[in-house]
Amino acid sequence: MCLLMTSKLYLSPDLLPDLRAGLPPRCPQLDVSSALIELCVLYGQNEEGMAGELIAFCTSTRKDCLTSETLNSFEHEFLSKRLSKARLSASKDSGHAGARDIVSIQELIEVEEEEETLLNAYTTPSKGSQKRAITTPETPLTKRSVSTRSPHQLLSPSSFSPSATPSQKYSSRSNRGEVVTSFGSAQVMSWSGREGASNISVKVLGYPEPLTGSYKSMFQKLPDIREVLTCKIEELGSELKEHYKIEAFTPVLVTAQEPVTLLGQIGCDSNGKLNHKSVILEGDREHSSGAQIPVDLSELKEYSLFPGQVVVMEGINTTGRKLVATRLYEGVPLPFHQPTEEDGDSEQIMVLVACGPYTTSDSITFDPLLDLITIINRDQPDVCILFGPFLDAKHEQVESCLLTSPFEEVFKQCLRTIIEGTRSSSGSHLIFVPSLRDVHHEPVYPQPPFSCSDLPREDKKRVQFVSEPCTLSINGTIFGLTSTDLLLHMGAEEISSSSGTSDRFSRILKHILTQRSYYPLYPPQEDMAIDYENFYAYAQLPVTPDVFIAPSELRYFVKDILGCVCVNPGRLTKGQVGGTFGRLYLRRRAAGAEGRRSPCTAAQVVRI
Repeated sequence: MCLLMTSKLYLSPDLLPDLRAGLPPRCPQLDVSSALIELCVLYGQNEEGMAGELIAFCTSTRKDCLTSETLNSFEHEFLSKRLSKARLSASKDSGHAGARDIVSIQELIEVEEEEETLLNAYTTPSKGSQKRAITTPETPLTKRSVSTRSPHQLLSPSSFSPSATPSQKYSSRSNRGEVVTSFGSAQVMSWSGREGASNISVKVLGYPEPLTGSYKSMFQKLPDIREVLTCKIEELGSELKEHYKIEAFTPVLVTAQEPVTLLGQIGCDSNGKLNHKSVILEGDREHSSGAQIPVDLSELKEYSLFPGQVVVMEGINTTGRKLVATRLYEGVPLPFHQPTEEDGDSEQIMVLVACGPYTTSDSITFDPLLDLITIINRDQPDVCILFGPFLDAKHEQVESCLLTSPFEEVFKQCLRTIIEGTRSSSGSHLIFVPSLRDVHHEPVYPQPPFSCSDLPREDKKRVQFVSEPCTLSINGTIFGLTSTDLLLHMGAEEISSSSGTSDRFSRILKHILTQRSYYPLYPPQEDMAIDYENFYAYAQLPVTPDVFIAPSELRYFVKDILGCVCVNPGRLTKGQVGGTFGRLYLRRRAAGAEGRRSPCTAAQVVRI
């Protein structure tokens, strides 16, 4: 036994060889030589130095016996802290701080380059090479408890950005609150909700069930994709056949001197964009075995086509090598939802919709988001639908990896600011829709909802995270929600011909409703990673929505398309300047009422 008495060490004779060898005192029954040698190697100490440190630790902590517990305490309470202080001092002297214990800076650079090369193999090349600076956050993000502070105090950009300078162009804007477009009786109304009314029913609809969690992606095979597209052709073909009383479809390669009716999907005969000379019709599997035939559109006075569109065409195929189209059958939308008693009351409610980015391109201060929270607290809408991106992958500071906190932490701070900032004054129901541009979230379409396990209990009833895309019922009014820029994607691929004036936005929205899909374009845009098995399950319209929200980089609007009120609220910011958001009044008819009337009585798009 080794006893420490009055700071003097009394040893038994059999421990003297260990002390001469530079090892600390130990109990005779404990063999710690291997553990001490391991500590010497791990912490870069020689045997004599380690023995001295151990004796000093035992003396200061009044340990009277050297056991395994004593060695563990010595390592965690003394050696680890001392090593951390030494590294911090070295980083201040040299100006570098490494996150890993690597022998030299050269090796660290090599590891960084290998990781960057591997990452680039799975991502789209950016405009220029942007290597991440090897730095340590000077002001780490700290966890904050739930409080009633103002949103400006909750969100501190200086905690995750080295340059949190407010945008000058945004702060100097002069058109705040300007109404840029209206719908219905919006001009004679004052906009306010029912001050946190609790009888709001929010349900997520699925086909057959909604997407609620993550799934494995990047495992799909080409035959599986083909199967999904084939099923879509057959389903829409069956509906069109029944609606137009068509007797039968003809195979696309069959020679016919008289008009025949064909079912298929629009495609392009090359890798370029679709034009009126490159249109092909890919037949269905049942009648045409997937065969393709070029289409001559010269006899059609009016048409609107895009790649992936399922169509029924009538025309003449005299040679079996080209179809001269003479008629294009209009698509048929799904029926509207019929309200029931379970859908809640039919009183008027206010819905606010906004889409990110919530920062300007030249700043990461989230000033537009704070201004939006101020508007929510002022108008007290019953429901707020907030679309991503919340932390935009295309932001300059994100692309350059200049943020000093993990993306997930910055998003959580942003989320906490919205929830806590609207809790006491408005009590609005909050619905969060993710975006493929959310840098911290899974970039696959359909996109699972955000996960927030630490949501306060008092907020669980009013905060809901939904998938992208999503079909939502708010007191029986059906909303179709998508943060993907459908208008931009489909507008770049659509071709049309019309004898009169034609609105491209209206044509595209009509395609979405009649194709019964949140993303009918195929092949998709290059930056869209679509998992087609889940796309078939979660990205189809179960009914025609009463209100369809489709934020886009293109110009804002509110339109009535086939009885569905379609809204592009714009984005909250556009580059360095402020953008727009939308607000709607809803009052649906009581359950059992005859006839249908749009539940959207008024809508506006307003500048932030």
